[in-house]
Amino acid sequence: MQTNQLLALFGGAMLLLGLVAFFLGRAKAARVRATGTAMYAQPDQYAWFTVLATAGPALVVSAAGAFLMLLLGAEIPALYLLTASLVVAAAGLMVGMSQVRPNFHARQAIERVIRWILVGAAMISIFTTFGILFSIVFEALRFFQMHSFWEFITGTVWNPGASFLAAAGRGDEASSAAQFGSVPLFAGTFMITGIAMLVAIPIGLLSAIYMAEFAPSSVRTLAKPTLEVLAGIPTVVYGFFAAITVAPIIVDVAGFFGLDASFNNAVAPGLVMGIMIIPFISSLSDDVINSVPDSMRQGSLALGMTKGETIRDVVIPTALPGIISASLLAVSRALGETMIVVMAAGMRPNLTANPLEDMTTVTVRIVAALTGDLEFESAETLSAFALGLVLFTVTLSLNLVSVIMIRRFREKYRVNNL
Repeated sequence: MQTNQLLALFGGAMLLLGLVAFFLGRAKAARVRATGTAMYAQPDQYAWFTVLATAGPALVVSAAGAFLMLLLGAEIPALYLLTASLVVAAAGLMVGMSQVRPNFHARQAIERVIRWILVGAAMISIFTTFGILFSIVFEALRFFQMHSFWEFITGTVWNPGASFLAAAGRGDEASSAAQFGSVPLFAGTFMITGIAMLVAIPIGLLSAIYMAEFAPSSVRTLAKPTLEVLAGIPTVVYGFFAAITVAPIIVDVAGFFGLDASFNNAVAPGLVMGIMIIPFISSLSDDVINSVPDSMRQGSLALGMTKGETIRDVVIPTALPGIISASLLAVSRALGETMIVVMAAGMRPNLTANPLEDMTTVTVRIVAALTGDLEFESAETLSAFALGLVLFTVTLSLNLVSVIMIRRFREKYRVNNL
C-alpha cells in the first residue's frame, strides 16, 4: 500500500473514531446527567474531552514515528505505524469514556490541552528559528575553515571567481588568489537600505499622521487601502520600474548638475525600495497612533496646546515604541530585498561612497553563489552561508537595539506622567 493511501486511511479512521468518541462521550454524559447527578461540566465538554483522548495520543504516536523515519533514518513499516496509531486511538477512546463521570472536570482538562497546544505552536517558531540558525552556522564554519574570518569581515575586495578554478581542479594556487572581503557587500546593503529608509520613514510617518489626525473618514477609507496596495505589488515589477524609469531619470538629473551617474546605481533601487516599504510604516504607525487614547488629546487641548503641538508632544511620544517597531520591520524588509537590487543596482561588488555608482548587496551575492554552476563544497558556494550568518547577526543586533530603545521610551513616558 502506498504512503498516500495509508495517509488517507489514517485520516479517515481518525475522523471516524473522533465522531464515534464525540457521540459516545456526549451520550454517556447525558445519561448520567438525566439521573439527576450534578456534573462538573456540560455533556459537550465531556464529548470533546473524549475526542481529545482518542485523537491526541494517536497523532503523537504517528508524529513520533514519522520523525524517527524522516530525520533519524529508522526503518518502521508504515503499516505497522498505522496499526499502532489506531490501537492507541482505541485505547484512548476507552480511557476517555472512563473519565466521563460526575467528579471529573472535563472543561479544565480541555483547557489544559489547549494551553499545551498553544505552547507547542509557540515552540515551533522558536525551534524553526534555531533550525535556520544552525543550518547556516555549520556551513559557515566550513567556509571559515577555508578562509580567515577576520579577512572576511574586514576585507575590501570580493573576488571569489578564482575559487571556480580550484573547484574545477586547476590547482591550489588559483584557490589562494580568491578574495572574500565582505565589506563592499555590506556597504552596498547599508547604503541602499539607508536611501530606502530616508524615503520610507518620512513619507510613511507623515502619511500615518495625516490619516489618523487630519483626514476625513471618506478620505481615510479610500487612501489607506490604496496606500497598502503598494505592499502587494511583486518586487520584480518594482525592479522593472527602477531599472527602466527611475534609473534613467537619475542619470538625466545627475547630468544636469554635471555629475556622472551609472544606469546601475544605488539611488534608483533605494528610492523604489523606499516606495515599496512605505505601507509597512504608514499602516502600522497609523494603527499605533489611533490606539493613543482620545483623553490624552483632549487633555492636551484643554491645557491650551494647539493640535500640532498635541501631535508633536503627546501623540507621537506615546506612539513612538510602535513607530520604532514599524521602522525596524521596514529595515528588515529592505535588508532582505534582492530583485530590485539585481535589476537596478547591478551585481558588481563595489566599495564606494558615491551612490551614483553601481554596487550590490549581500542578498544578491547569496543568490548568485547558491544558483551558480559550482559544487556545494566550493568556497564560493559556502561563502553564501557566511554572508547569511553575518546578515542574521546584523538583523538580530538591530532587534536588540530596538527593544532597548522601546523600553527606554516607555519608561520615560511613564515617568513623565507620574
